[in-house]
Amino acid sequence: MFVTSGSTKLHYQVYGRGPRVLLAFHGYGQSESHWRTLVNQIGDQVTLYTFDLFYHGRSQLAKADAPLRKPRLGELMEQFLVDNNISHFGLLAFSMGAKFALVLAELFPERVQQLWLIAPDGIKTQFWYSLATYPPWMRGVLGRAVLRPQRLLRFIDRLAERRIVDYGLVRFAQWQLDSREKRLRVYRSWTNFRLLTFDLRRLTATLNQQPTPVTFFLGKHDKVIPHTGLQAFIASLGAAHTVLLDTGHAGLIYEVAAYLRRHPEEWRWAA
Repeated sequence: MFVTSGSTKLHYQVYGRGPRVLLAFHGYGQSESHWRTLVNQIGDQVTLYTFDLFYHGRSQLAKADAPLRKPRLGELMEQFLVDNNISHFGLLAFSMGAKFALVLAELFPERVQQLWLIAPDGIKTQFWYSLATYPPWMRGVLGRAVLRPQRLLRFIDRLAERRIVDYGLVRFAQWQLDSREKRLRVYRSWTNFRLLTFDLRRLTATLNQQPTPVTFFLGKHDKVIPHTGLQAFIASLGAAHTVLLDTGHAGLIYEVAAYLRRHPEEWRWAA
């Protein structure tokens, strides 16, 4: 199924028919199908809508190389809510997908009932992401690397050799750059989602106004979204709960699914 606006198509799939509505946004390099791991744990009280982020799966932006702005994303999601007759909903997101979920929390605060965030991106801006996306000249370097990645890969190797960057992060970067298709997706995702940012004080105030319950699933060994970098934001929320799992970044969704099999009460919704 699609939300369509001109040539823009936001693809989503539906699982279940329960009275509670949950909107899910996957991480970088994934698709909506990655949420199938959690479908059985969510239960029969939930209707789960899983979205393909742009540049992933079947979703397409009309202007593939133009930055996605929060008002535009809000318009598309408002159309989705009207099309599906949804008044209130929860949000589930992993890594980069949290940028999409947090935009909805910011734009529709009175309609968001609860959030489950798995290693959320968009809260603590990573140094390397800022370096690669905000200076225009660095965006040019990243763009040229789509066709000629050798210099960038050698640079990443040197960072690892000098222990400036954790080796696990280097391996993650090398895997994401090992084909032209992947490099183009990195370039477009990093540069064109760069405007999905948040004033954390305002976001905290928005979430605390209700207050909106937020559950964080974080990895003890996550080098991509380190749990230590999120502690200040989590502490600022009035209804936050943290589950720290013994895993890194890539395995988090599977570890969350295993955890929820043992602790189904984590899916209890606020009254």
